Amino acid sequence: MKVGLRIDVDTLRGTRQGVPRLLEVLAREGIRATFFFSVGPDNMGRHLFRLLRPAFFKKMLRTRAPGLYGWDILLRGTLGPGPDIGRRAGDVIARTQHEGHEVGLHAWDHWAWQARVARMTPQAVHRALSRGVARLTELTGETPACSAAPAWQCTETVLLEKEKFPFTYNSDCRGRSIFYPLVGGRRLRQPQVPVTLPTFDERVGQGGMTAQDFNDHLLCLMKPEGLNVLTVHAEVEGISCLPLFESFLEKAARRGVSPVALGDLLPGADEIPSGVLEAARVTGREGWLSVQRSGALP
Repeated sequence: MKVGLRIDVDTLRGTRQGVPRLLEVLAREGIRATFFFSVGPDNMGRHLFRLLRPAFFKKMLRTRAPGLYGWDILLRGTLGPGPDIGRRAGDVIARTQHEGHEVGLHAWDHWAWQARVARMTPQAVHRALSRGVARLTELTGETPACSAAPAWQCTETVLLEKEKFPFTYNSDCRGRSIFYPLVGGRRLRQPQVPVTLPTFDERVGQGGMTAQDFNDHLLCLMKPEGLNVLTVHAEVEGISCLPLFESFLEKAARRGVSPVALGDLLPGADEIPSGVLEAARVTGREGWLSVQRSGALP
């Protein structure tokens, strides 16, 4: 059984500290993963203003966010422009590519995307994607072949603008199977590889689930005959929860589960059906997400 291993890197701390640790673990285990990098300003601390929203405040309490993420992430960019991730940690991004992992674009500015994507014009979306692609190409020497919308927030405008870039696939949503998205009845050429499994911060603290329970929970959700895609975060599994992630890999290996890069999950084009993205809520996450219509979410 295969599980697509997607590693989201949202911040400067995640890039400089979490990614090198994850690279060491993956090299030791002989695993190739997909890393999606944010490459522009790190303004993630501006999310603190969302504490005024009860759902976000409860999530911060449930996940014990200061210990999970670190105060430098939680406050980054609140008092001025955040540091430029690509300029400050470009060597780590280049190393990831050099070590054979699949490298894709997550965002130019992760915070700005989450805060504005629902109302961004096509020009604004294109500008954000262009800046990210240009920076990632500069750092790795190769045009990124894939992308993943921050926080699984994707609109029809985003899908149409991504068509103008040479992405082999995108991973912008949650769902159950690989599909070509339909926009206005037209089938787009870039398939979606949706995430099928919950993230650490979505489940731990819900219904009495502890961090020690999480790995077994994930493995029980995997389907031998279906698509399995897991997202881990460099800021969490790469730093504060690194031992937990190492334990997951050990348990997965014992059960015959093989982590692979998302691109390795793509079947032939003729085998991929069409589908539709829609906005929905997912347990444990504040705000809307893009999901595959009729997708069987965990």
